Amino acid sequence: MTTRALWCVVPAAGRGTRVGGDRPKQYQLLAGRPLIEHTLARLAAHPQIAGLLVTLAAGDPHWSGVETLQGKPVRTAVGGVERSDSVLAGLDALPAEVGVDDFVLVHDAARPCVRLADIGKLIELAAATDGGLLGAPLRDTLKHADAADRVECTEPRERRWRAFTPQMFRRGPLSTALREVARLGMKVSDEAMAMEQAGFAPLLVEGAEDNIKVTTAADFALAEFLLGRTA
Repeated sequence: MTTRALWCVVPAAGRGTRVGGDRPKQYQLLAGRPLIEHTLARLAAHPQIAGLLVTLAAGDPHWSGVETLQGKPVRTAVGGVERSDSVLAGLDALPAEVGVDDFVLVHDAARPCVRLADIGKLIELAAATDGGLLGAPLRDTLKHADAADRVECTEPRERRWRAFTPQMFRRGPLSTALREVARLGMKVSDEAMAMEQAGFAPLLVEGAEDNIKVTTAADFALAEFLLGRTA
């Protein structure tokens, strides 16, 4: 099953303090360009993505002001303190033609290496359900540590996945789920967690493990290495 072209919300209002530097990590240079520019270009290159909605910090001085990429519209909205606040702001700012039952993608600004084939795979499979997310089964041995960072036990890794983005859900249910967790004062680490709290069971779609999230300074070198090898 396929779906028509859909919009992608890209939350980019955070600071990313673990990287350091004089500006948020999404604006630090990766292969000569701000990290976020690589991410947006990769998303715009997918034929099933209709437009991009980027949520920014209020008064963001680093945003380039780009309005189109590869002929596709790029819109902005002011995000919030938490990721979930920024995603909800982006959903609220989507064009009116994006209906409550239409699917929307959400993708991390700091994941520039997502493969176009994986985006297509997610759209194809998640559209046949109530939505889903890219991820990968956990392959490493998993240890549970005590307060002194000593191993308490080895955790089972069967049926455990690492969660990636994009994540894809219908605009209305995702907005409702995010408003509800905000009302309850819950912090959710991704959109799938909000949907889980609302009673949904998002589909896990296996994607390439090189869809890394740039989190530390060392990740910039790895992402630069991967950029030319993923498409």
